[in-house]
Amino acid sequence: MISISRAEDQEDFEVAERFCRALAEWDAIEVQAYGVAPEVVLGIFHGETTEGLRQKFTADDACMLIARWDGHPAGCIAFSPFDETAVEIHKFYVDPEFRGRKIGQALMRALLAEIEKGKSGKIVLQTTIYMSHAISLYEAFDFRRCEQFRPIPDEIRHTEVFMSRLL
Repeated sequence: MISISRAEDQEDFEVAERFCRALAEWDAIEVQAYGVAPEVVLGIFHGETTEGLRQKFTADDACMLIARWDGHPAGCIAFSPFDETAVEIHKFYVDPEFRGRKIGQALMRALLAEIEKGKSGKIVLQTTIYMSHAISLYEAFDFRRCEQFRPIPDEIRHTEVFMSRLL
């Protein structure tokens, strides 16, 4: 069954890095259908290292969660501060081998519970139009499309989706 825990040690962040690498590889393939060169999204959104993930997501106001299915790493999700009033969701990924088992929903519920422990009143996220399953899941958790909240290079603007929700 599903278990979810905070990423805390070297092994957890190595797992997270593998998931981030798999997400990057998938993203680089999918974006090409929208006329975007893979190196563009890889350069903007990917390139995480184990140590970089550890530094970003072990801060007091940040968190990375790892889902396991019967002890096997199955997915991850994270958040970090966006500004004084909001946090941003990052690195949401479920391994294809484990999809269809409601792991994404479990990760989202657990992440929202972690976020609610903090002071933020708003959650923001940036995704892409070809991540339709993720968008559907976000909408099921009351995220709605919103105005762009960060600058985006012109060559990918047509693929980006911004969403937010209040706590």
